[in-house]
Amino acid sequence: MGSSLRISGISKTFGQHQVLTNVSLQVEPGEFVTLLGASGCGKSTLLRIIAGLIPADEGDVALDQQSVAGLKPSQRNIAMVFQNYALYPHMSVRDNIATPLLMSRLGFWARQPMLRRLWPGHRAILQSIDEMVCAVAKGLQIEALLGRKPGELSGGQRQRVALARAMVRSPAVFLMDEPLSNLDAKLRVQVREELSQLHKRLGATFLYVTHDQIEALTLSDRVAVMDHGRVLQCDTPKNLYQKPANLTVAKFIGTPQINCWAMQVDAMGRLNQGEWLLQGKLPLPAGSKVTLALRPEQIHASHNPSHFDQEVDVRIKVKLTRLENHGPEWIFWAQPMTGEAVTLTVRASTQSWPQLAVGDPVWLGWMLQDCLLFDPQGQRLDLELTPGSPH
Repeated sequence: MGSSLRISGISKTFGQHQVLTNVSLQVEPGEFVTLLGASGCGKSTLLRIIAGLIPADEGDVALDQQSVAGLKPSQRNIAMVFQNYALYPHMSVRDNIATPLLMSRLGFWARQPMLRRLWPGHRAILQSIDEMVCAVAKGLQIEALLGRKPGELSGGQRQRVALARAMVRSPAVFLMDEPLSNLDAKLRVQVREELSQLHKRLGATFLYVTHDQIEALTLSDRVAVMDHGRVLQCDTPKNLYQKPANLTVAKFIGTPQINCWAMQVDAMGRLNQGEWLLQGKLPLPAGSKVTLALRPEQIHASHNPSHFDQEVDVRIKVKLTRLENHGPEWIFWAQPMTGEAVTLTVRASTQSWPQLAVGDPVWLGWMLQDCLLFDPQGQRLDLELTPGSPH
């Protein structure tokens, strides 16, 4: 079982640039948590602070409620897997995996090849290390590669070696900094599945960094979405998608990106969008600007405004402006025939729509209960939208 990890009020500045601002996060024993965000949001810096590679300006890191502030990386019982694998090119796979154990179990002179045989008990130590290396290699299916050098391996094989080197120490926490980013698309899917199975088998605590939301949502128990050095929301993948705390999270999670409309509250406290969208009384003053958002898959397409595949509150006629055929489904972009020129992104089954072309007219419909509403500061309003009357 892994250890708990507590990050409390971590801040970090490089020169005049504030990279992290008061970041706090609790990771439970055996949990898989991912730090998700665009490049430059501070997620890799946070990982390096946890590992002890760089100091924090403020805040604390604790393992099992014990602070590790001031401890060297080797004293923290934390293993880190880097994006570039960081393998020693002149060493065999066996020696690469064994290096952390050799460093921790043998003194400086005992690690020297010419003097090692003079060190008391060295044979028993080396045999124990080799047994552990072989056991970890077998678990990752790389035992046949132990005699090779990193330059003779594929990207996926090098990634497994880096994982084996981290695993052999039996650390309290695994830190992984975009470990799949150097792999091709097919191999990423394969190694992603292996990582998931590895986590379940070890029961270890994983803190994973990525900018890829598919990796984050498929691997994690919880995902911490970061932006400009802050954690915006840490929640389950389901809640991040269905109940984003703010507009930034809503836009970052989901492919294609969520549809957004800029709206304004009228004198009666409603959202009035002509004849096709209204809302009951809102707890906002007249003139407040809000954002309404809707996932592409929650918009339904039809040839006829009276016949949708399910009940809809809103119906609008649009013209297709762009198409992408993804095999089982279309992704298309459309604009209303009348009213504000809002571009909508929609998913539609290619089985139901075998033929589509730019310029085609299509009716779209959706339920207001599927819409999300965000206040002027971008925070989600926990309201249920209902149809209204324009008068």
